[in-house]
Amino acid sequence: MGLGGGAASPEAEPWLRVAEELLLRYPLCDSCLGRQFAALGRGLSNAERGRAIKLILTMEAHRLCVEGDEDRGRELLEALARSGFEPAAEVLKALFGAELAAKSECYVCGGFMERLKEYANLVVRELRESGYEFSTVLVGCRLPPEVVAREDALRSEFGLRHAECVKREFNREVGKMIQAALSKGYDPERPDMVVIVDVAERRVELEPAPLFIYGRYRKLVRGIPQTRWRAEGAGRFECSVEELVALPMLKAARGAGYKFHGAGREDVDVRTLGRGRPFVVEIKRPRVRSLDLKQLERAINERAAGKVEVTGLRFADRRTVREIKRMAEYSIKTYRALVRLSREVAEEDVKRLEEAFRGAVVSQRTPLRVAHRRADRVRKKIVYELRVTRFGGNEMELVVRCQGGLYVKELIHGDQGRTRPSVAEVLGCEAACVELDVIDIEDATIAERETSLST
Repeated sequence: MGLGGGAASPEAEPWLRVAEELLLRYPLCDSCLGRQFAALGRGLSNAERGRAIKLILTMEAHRLCVEGDEDRGRELLEALARSGFEPAAEVLKALFGAELAAKSECYVCGGFMERLKEYANLVVRELRESGYEFSTVLVGCRLPPEVVAREDALRSEFGLRHAECVKREFNREVGKMIQAALSKGYDPERPDMVVIVDVAERRVELEPAPLFIYGRYRKLVRGIPQTRWRAEGAGRFECSVEELVALPMLKAARGAGYKFHGAGREDVDVRTLGRGRPFVVEIKRPRVRSLDLKQLERAINERAAGKVEVTGLRFADRRTVREIKRMAEYSIKTYRALVRLSREVAEEDVKRLEEAFRGAVVSQRTPLRVAHRRADRVRKKIVYELRVTRFGGNEMELVVRCQGGLYVKELIHGDQGRTRPSVAEVLGCEAACVELDVIDIEDATIAERETSLST
């Protein structure tokens, strides 16, 4: 008969009957019982919810015993006592003189959900001893597969529709304890620290989030690569933009490593001037996060000694990395090129070039100089404007405003016909790029992102 005697309302009776059947079949701790009804009620932990359900069932079992259904009432009291609910054991002793029933291990979790405080203390100790600086923390866990399998089978057997998974409860409850003990915040999207608890092994893994620092660099001298590399047939370059910029950041953050993300790259013999090129340095496993970026900016520039200069350092995130990579192919760039022809420059050459490249769509097959490491394909890029700013003899200076991803050196010499139109093709003579500088990189999207990150 169970809860069919009218003690509960018609709306409440079905789920209470399910709770009774659960406990008659399996011993469940407060958390594992309450979790099966997690979507019912607000402002309660699952342990509190489970204890409340057990209290209601204890009262109902007591009523059954005193109103004539003693066998059914005693069976339910014994099930509740086996699940560790002491008030049920006390009623059982008062009514039947029975000793307190031995508590059985929880069928689902095996008891670890009753030791959440122990796991939280373990994590707190690890975090305090680690030396990592963080403001927000997120907890994850690794559970024995049999725990998840038992809970899934339980839900299937009883058709439980209001439950949540054990992992979610463990992560939330242990996380709240850690946050309270260390006065840290909660950020499910971008936590400074992720903690993974191996429940069976009682082991803690700390995964500090990378630290992302955005800025722009100006490369003021030629002969420096953007990233560390070994040129074919030559020794290692003395330094790189990456090393000059990222190594001071790595040292300040006491990180385990770094990755340099540039919004495109310039050749070794090309300077980057103007506002500079956007970049993000990703510091891996940083121990220090509260960096003084103004001071760091000064330290980088002093150490670079006129080779490289950084500006506008600010904290960023992984979305910024994706954005600068995506925009590198489309952002508008302006170049200054010193060009040498195989003949003298004539007045009419200036007009011919400027007209030919006003809004021109340039077809570029992968340049020969990079064909060994780039896919062989044809790219369409736009030249918005080409101006001849000065000329004399067989040399001229060009300012080219174009779409990102255009190979400007090939735009000048034509790359054996792989780039069309080219300066060489339009003028009908050989043309070579003697010097090349990036003098501006426009990017409204990045500018908007910078503003939002700084506020």
